[in-house]
Amino acid sequence: MKTILSVLIPFCMFSLDCLADDPVLEIGSRRELFVDRFLIDELEHAELKLHPPQLMPAVTPPRPHGHYATVLKSDRGYQFYYRGDTQPGNHWKKGWEQYHDGEVTLYAESPDAIHWTLPHLGIYPDHPTFPQGNVVLMNEFLVNHNFTPFIDTRPGVPESEKYKALGGLAYQPNQHLEVKQRRGPGGLKAFVSPDGIHWKPLQQEPVIPEEWGKYFDSQNYAFWSESERAYVCYFRRFIKGYRGIARTTSQDFIHWTPLVKMQANLPNEHLYTACTQPYFRAPHIYFALPTRFMAKRGSATDILFMSARGNSQFDREFTQSYIRPGIGQDGWANRANYAAIGIHQTGPAEMSFFLTGGRRYVTRLDGIASVNAPLNGGTLVTKPLQFAGDELEINYSTSAAGQILVELQDAAGIPIPGFSLDDCEPIYGDHIARIVKWKQGSNVSSISGKPVRLRFKMQDADLYALKFNQRK
Repeated sequence: MKTILSVLIPFCMFSLDCLADDPVLEIGSRRELFVDRFLIDELEHAELKLHPPQLMPAVTPPRPHGHYATVLKSDRGYQFYYRGDTQPGNHWKKGWEQYHDGEVTLYAESPDAIHWTLPHLGIYPDHPTFPQGNVVLMNEFLVNHNFTPFIDTRPGVPESEKYKALGGLAYQPNQHLEVKQRRGPGGLKAFVSPDGIHWKPLQQEPVIPEEWGKYFDSQNYAFWSESERAYVCYFRRFIKGYRGIARTTSQDFIHWTPLVKMQANLPNEHLYTACTQPYFRAPHIYFALPTRFMAKRGSATDILFMSARGNSQFDREFTQSYIRPGIGQDGWANRANYAAIGIHQTGPAEMSFFLTGGRRYVTRLDGIASVNAPLNGGTLVTKPLQFAGDELEINYSTSAAGQILVELQDAAGIPIPGFSLDDCEPIYGDHIARIVKWKQGSNVSSISGKPVRLRFKMQDADLYALKFNQRK
């Protein structure tokens, strides 16, 4: 017996030490989505599944000239920014300087992201190419090629700088040197606005130097990150000979940290745009809808989905296309598919985003991806986590025959009394926000702040997101 105890005691102490060393995820009351494996410890007979969006019929969409567009949501409704040209059909092969000199930024707005109007703004003299007068920026060389605004949510930002934007290109090495001498250096320039319509430069010189970009000929988007407490910019850069993505951060939108190259590309893959933005229902998670560019297939493009958390590298859980070029030649034309910046809620259970030409795609709230299980059943077990709140909300969908059961366990995986699978009320149906209940009710405040694991037993079901709420 003494020999057995001498073996078991150290073993038990070792096991407790290992348990104590297990990292515990602090999720508080954040909404967590299953677009990556951040929460996942075990999947048995279940998988992460990407859900393609649905193309909606167009009513009166803006018709962007060029590849880059931005859709913002504000107290004015939906604001659509896209590129135009003073000379329709203009092309850089007809003259690089005159091509970029003719670019302008156009504007449309809508109350519902479906019916769009082109307001006569009167900011610039009427131009025959734009009789509606919906020009918000003109005569800003290189900037209008990819002018990309955002609404600044940084606490304390002045009203005069409620909107910010970046735009610009870099000169290619040993080309257009005379143009550069006359026009000044390339790079990304910063602009500010009180309303998203009347813009002025934040300063005359570029805030991000042209040497960083090679060549910034993409949509380079910045935003205020709540989780990083900084401005973040994802921009285009060639990496190891392929079109790729880099990022930088700033505290004042003028001075930026040294660039970090993102390891986003798969082998031999071009990513033409980054299209990276905080997800509005979980802003600590960044959604990216980059354009994959197939140079040897007629420059065809499709849309991917990636995600990132703060300053981490992109997660490439899903390598397949999120939006394919589609049936017909239009989608297979040269650079025909680019996602616009902007993912917004457009209905009680839906969110929308846009592609080149004003195409609108719709998907479920939080519904980019899910943990999916078949009818014969599957299981998800989370890593140890600590939450704040007193009820568990899930976004889920089942078939008529399917269901979900939820169990709360301690960090060692032992079911907590009163919160076992046998205690859980079967969950079936389709809800964006369903509160999980056990026989004793939904109140989980007794284990708030303690390390726990969640176990989901699922049949013919999808689990999109979870969140712990503090009841009022």
